[in-house]
Amino acid sequence: MLRLLKIEWLKVRRYRAFILLSAVFAVSVVGLNYIVYTQVGRLGDMTTQYGGPEGAGLGGMLIGHPFAYPEVWQSVTYLSSFLLFIPGLIIILLTANEYSFKTHRQAVIDGLSRRQFMAAKIGVVLVTSLFVTVLAVITACIFASAGSAGFTLAGTRYVGYFFVQAVSYMSMALLLVLFFKRSGIAIGVYFLYVFIIKNLLALLLSHKVSEGLGNYLPVKSADLLIPAPTSLGKMFTFNHPDATAMLVASIVWIVLLLWYCTYRFEKSDL
Repeated sequence: MLRLLKIEWLKVRRYRAFILLSAVFAVSVVGLNYIVYTQVGRLGDMTTQYGGPEGAGLGGMLIGHPFAYPEVWQSVTYLSSFLLFIPGLIIILLTANEYSFKTHRQAVIDGLSRRQFMAAKIGVVLVTSLFVTVLAVITACIFASAGSAGFTLAGTRYVGYFFVQAVSYMSMALLLVLFFKRSGIAIGVYFLYVFIIKNLLALLLSHKVSEGLGNYLPVKSADLLIPAPTSLGKMFTFNHPDATAMLVASIVWIVLLLWYCTYRFEKSDL
């Protein structure tokens, strides 16, 4: 596997789109959390200014202290999850290039089996998911250290959930690019599914077939692993599905998607 990952790294290390999108994702994760962090601080300052107890703040009353331990693990992973479409986009571009430049065919000619080729792609999905998860952890530690003391691992289960979310998004992206083989079409369908189709299907299934059934759609189940961390968000979240059920559903979908990706590539005409 290490040899396969090294081959993949040699392909992407000078690919400008990969470098740019990776940088955009990293900056966006820090930037989005910073924006929320500063807004919470301003709400607290406003409350103190108008006679409220210092340190409690309107932000604390409404949303608690989302960037203090242990809440920071949930807050940062929840906010960062809105950006997971970017790593999925990276997977689409990297895999589509294999078809555009026929390097997938050349890899097989040079001695890699089709299963090894797909193992390398799945390895990229897992390594990229690990990277974005580590980035979220570092971001959480930075913001929590700036605003509170008392490091704790309580609540770090959300870090694991975030990793599963990342794998789920990228597994769907890999399936779509293997199916369409063109980056433009795959990206279009990917965005449609992630932002529109899965939510519409979830509503239809939950209201027309069985309540809560839509929660078990691919990617949708992963989205529901990390609920909104604020009390205000929870106020408007009714009957949030059980995290264990969503975790099992997400893992099952990931296994099925990656299995089908491997099966399709093994059976497809190069």
